[in-house]
Amino acid sequence: MADREVDFLIVGGGHAGYACARELRELGGDSSIMVVSREPDPPYDRTACSKGYLAGDTSREAVWLCPPDWWDENGITLLPKTSVLKLAADEHRASLSDKQTVRFGSALIATGAMVRRLRVEGGQRSGIHYLRALGNADGIRRDVEHAEDIVLVGGSYIGTEVAATLTALGKRCTIVMQEDVVLQRTFGSEVGRAVQGLLEAKGVTIHGGQEVEEITGDDERVSGVRTKAGLELAAQTIVVGAGVTPDVQLARGAGLKLGDSGGIQVDTRLQTSAPGIFAAGDVAEFDSRIHPAGRLRVEHWEVAAAHGRRAAAAMSGAELPDEEIPYFFSDLHDWLSYEYIGPAREWDQVVTSGSLEEGDFSAWYLDGGRVAAVLIAGRPDELERGRQLFGQTVDPEALAGQAARPPTS
Repeated sequence: MADREVDFLIVGGGHAGYACARELRELGGDSSIMVVSREPDPPYDRTACSKGYLAGDTSREAVWLCPPDWWDENGITLLPKTSVLKLAADEHRASLSDKQTVRFGSALIATGAMVRRLRVEGGQRSGIHYLRALGNADGIRRDVEHAEDIVLVGGSYIGTEVAATLTALGKRCTIVMQEDVVLQRTFGSEVGRAVQGLLEAKGVTIHGGQEVEEITGDDERVSGVRTKAGLELAAQTIVVGAGVTPDVQLARGAGLKLGDSGGIQVDTRLQTSAPGIFAAGDVAEFDSRIHPAGRLRVEHWEVAAAHGRRAAAAMSGAELPDEEIPYFFSDLHDWLSYEYIGPAREWDQVVTSGSLEEGDFSAWYLDGGRVAAVLIAGRPDELERGRQLFGQTVDPEALAGQAARPPTS
């Protein structure tokens, strides 16, 4: 016999889990809802970890997604610092780390993703940080207080955002990465060069085409980075942004079907291979009705929140909202803010307008003439145009009032 019974069990206290719980309650009824989260904090805005919270401009409480009394007021049980150790899919039973067993009617798996660790010599030395949670940001902020040189490993979102935040705090930051230019894998070389030029103009040193071979140092702490090409960089603190992998340990143990990218395979209602068990957010691999790339697994809070709302509707038997076009944004301190509709897995044309160097531009990624993604900076009015044309076949010359440029991926 289970210790507790609930109508809805939500595993994960991130954006997807919170959005699901909120939507379930707003759909009406007095169903019992339990959110199990391994985080010590209630659900919060994870994007602040590399920006305002890391900079010390935003308090911990300010990034929480709702007031602390919201949970009791809405009759939702939140169990922080708790994990689901085992999920018996056939029995609809979960075993928790606090020794409780919970029987549920429907469940949502929103376990998110785990950072990729740097598997190199010296990779366990003190002074190496990975950024995924508020606690990680706390550790970085304490560690850089007396550091002069900081190395960021990886030239994607984490590397560029943290470099901008810490440089604005007066730190000397260096990015070392395998790509030739920052953000190249997502946005291509042309946009990547523009963003890199901005970062370099603000004082960030960037070394592309470099693979880390060793984290140097003594028995107590890091002292620098050495690459396979022989580049040596001094560092008192290192922040690694090498990407993430979906956290499917619970799903795998429950025998749920996984997709080609390693996420949990779900149908158009976000239901897994086990009836009554759904998945949302970073961990879900889904077939998109509206996206040119087809099957997707998207890692961003905006997508996770939309997933959570859709999962709540499916779990409660309500009509599902329309599938939203994946969207996210990024800020590099107050130097550059950009919005992105995508992602484009591949493209054969990039049509740009405006000035990439001045951070006022739009970049349209076309695949066979269809809009596969749109990147916008300093042009908020273009966002709605991007949504309207997303997935549509367009005339490249008419798109931005100029001839299409050759591919720069």
